[in-house]
Amino acid sequence: MSTSEALSLVPKAAGKQTMKDFKSDQEVRWCPGCGDYAVLAAVQSFMPELGLARENVVFVSGIGCSSRFPYYMNTYGMHSIHGRAPAIATGLATSRRDLSVWVVTGDGDALSIGGNHLIHALRRNVNLKILLFNNRIYGLTKGQYSPTSETGKITKSTPMGSLEAPFNPVSLAIGAEASFVARTIDSDRKHLQSVLRAAADHPGTALVEIYQNCNIFNDGAFEALKDSATAQEAVIRLEHGEPIRFGAPAEDGLGSKGVVRDPATGELSVADVAEVGTDRVLVHDAHTPNPAAAFALSRLADPDTLHHTPIGVLRNVARPVYDTDMADQLDRAVSLHGEGDLAGLLSGTDTWTVP
Repeated sequence: MSTSEALSLVPKAAGKQTMKDFKSDQEVRWCPGCGDYAVLAAVQSFMPELGLARENVVFVSGIGCSSRFPYYMNTYGMHSIHGRAPAIATGLATSRRDLSVWVVTGDGDALSIGGNHLIHALRRNVNLKILLFNNRIYGLTKGQYSPTSETGKITKSTPMGSLEAPFNPVSLAIGAEASFVARTIDSDRKHLQSVLRAAADHPGTALVEIYQNCNIFNDGAFEALKDSATAQEAVIRLEHGEPIRFGAPAEDGLGSKGVVRDPATGELSVADVAEVGTDRVLVHDAHTPNPAAAFALSRLADPDTLHHTPIGVLRNVARPVYDTDMADQLDRAVSLHGEGDLAGLLSGTDTWTVP
């Protein structure tokens, strides 16, 4: 199923839309300074670019600070059950292929109670766009450690430091055979919107991890990636088809550091381009079917300091779309056996009485 075919199923808007058309009349109620405001503004200003009828756009969320999102979008939406947003969205996407279905979730909602639903939506490749807000803390319940909190994190529920190794959401998604995986940052609006465009264009499940600041319970968690004094050396910006280089500019104008592959072990690491040469620098291929390189890129960042964190689209490959295949299968069943009889099935002979 091509991108144009996927988008053509959703009715277009009658006229030109603006950001204002996607703002609801509800008062936005997050803590002042929360990164969710930036993500909301970016999504509201991006949605008119799709040109879709608002009544055919749906935002589904679970439970958490980020899950208030549907209230603030002037589309259809559902503030659903803790961790179950992917399951509810799957039902919508498979039964109503004329809808553009978006899931908004957080690191706790998606990766704790909702972990099973998330990985199976990714595995099935349902036509969903999943925005996973990651602030590495439980914000709604006032500051307990989450599945993405770093080892040793001191919180209200881990006063002596967390003993757990954190999930890497991007690694998890690639391991679950997700066909589109990306990472971006709440405060980088241009980059955030470029990733959203790519996700919206992708037929199938697109997972976008958004690093998002919780200034009340985990302020500055991603400061190394945002502060101009450190970001140049910490952030690796991925562009398909381009050498993976970053850091202070070298003589050729590109980054002085690059990602290279060890010819003996196949592992990826960071090296000075002047020492290894430009030919050793890995060229990013987001479209290769083999997920090994994307997974290796997702493991570059140090989980504590976030040094050498790749952002951008790590993986974008074509896979069969679940809802399309399901619709085709139902059409074949009807052509072979005619319309089904639900009442007959329920009252059929394959029943028994329990004394």
